[in-house]
Amino acid sequence: MAKLFVLAEHRQGQLRDITFEMLTKGREIAEKTGTELTAVILGSNVKEHAKALAEYAQAVILVEDPRLENFNSEAYKKVLQALIAAHKPLLIMMGHTSYGVELAPRLAAALSIPLATDLIDLAFEADQLTATRQMYGGKVNVKTVVRKAETYIATIRTATFTPQKPSPPANGQILETPSPLTEDIAEKRFLQYVLPPPGGVDITAAEKLVGVGRGIKDQANMPLMEELAKTLGAVLACSRPIVDKGWLPTDRQVGSSGKTVKPKLYLALGISGAFQHVLGMKSSDLIIAVNKDPKAPIFSFADYAVVEDLFKIVLPLKNKVNEAKAQKT
Repeated sequence: MAKLFVLAEHRQGQLRDITFEMLTKGREIAEKTGTELTAVILGSNVKEHAKALAEYAQAVILVEDPRLENFNSEAYKKVLQALIAAHKPLLIMMGHTSYGVELAPRLAAALSIPLATDLIDLAFEADQLTATRQMYGGKVNVKTVVRKAETYIATIRTATFTPQKPSPPANGQILETPSPLTEDIAEKRFLQYVLPPPGGVDITAAEKLVGVGRGIKDQANMPLMEELAKTLGAVLACSRPIVDKGWLPTDRQVGSSGKTVKPKLYLALGISGAFQHVLGMKSSDLIIAVNKDPKAPIFSFADYAVVEDLFKIVLPLKNKVNEAKAQKT
C-alpha cells in the first residue's frame, strides 16, 4: 500500500502541535486516496514520542541516531531521502515552520519532486495534488493544481487544522529503522537554543490571551490591560499598531507579520479585526471581542461579541473575576 508521510516536529523534548494538526488532515487524505498514514519521527531517545504518534497514524517510522538529537536540515534531508527511496510515499507533509521552511526546499531540490508551501488546504483530484494557499496578505485564497508526479512535498501552515485523535486510537505499528547516516554532518551543526530574554513571553504557548489594539487609545491605558490579563491568568498580546507605537515588543504581536496563536481563550479589546491580525488568531478555541463599532470585522470571527466602549468593560470584568476568585477561597 502506498504511504502518506507526516514528518513529526519536536523540540526540547516536546512534540509540536503542528504534528497533530498534519496527522488529522493526513488521515482525511489517506482515507480518500487509499494510502497508509505514516508518521515519521527522527531523533534520539524519542520512542515515547513514537508511541504518542501511533495513536494517530497507521504506522510510525522511527529513526534514532545521536546525530538527530537536534534538528539539522542536512541530516534530516539525508535520512528522508533514504526513507522516500525505500517507501515511495505519495505525499510528504511537514510544517511550514522554521524546520519545514529550511528542509522542504532542500529535499525537493535533491529529489527533483514538486513542492507546495504554506498551504491552508490540500487534496488529491484525478491523482494530482491540489494546493490552496493565501495571497495578497490573506485577501485571496488560490487553489492550484501541482504538476503530476509520483511523490509530492507540502508544507502546512500552523493552526490551520484542528487536531483530532481518531476514535478508537489508530494503534499504529512502530517500525524502528536503522539510521542511514554514516558520518557526522560537517557543513552544518546545532549549537544551542536561544531562549527569549528574561521577561520575554512566548504567546504561542499561552492558553489565554488578551489582545489589545488601537482602541485602547493611549499608552497610559496599558497597565489596566496588563492588570486584566493578570487577573484572568492570561498573557497580554496585541495587533500591529501597538507594536508600531512601541507600547509592546514585537514578540507580543499576533498576525501574519507576527505570530500565529491558538489559545483556549482570545479576548480581543479594541481590535478592529484586519485580515492580517485575524490570520494569526482565528483558530483560537473561544474568541470574545469587544469593540464599539458594530461593523468591526473582528465580530465575524468572534464566538461572543460585545458592542461597547472597552473601558466600560475592562474594569467591571476585572472586578467580577476577582470577586469570583475570592468566593472560591
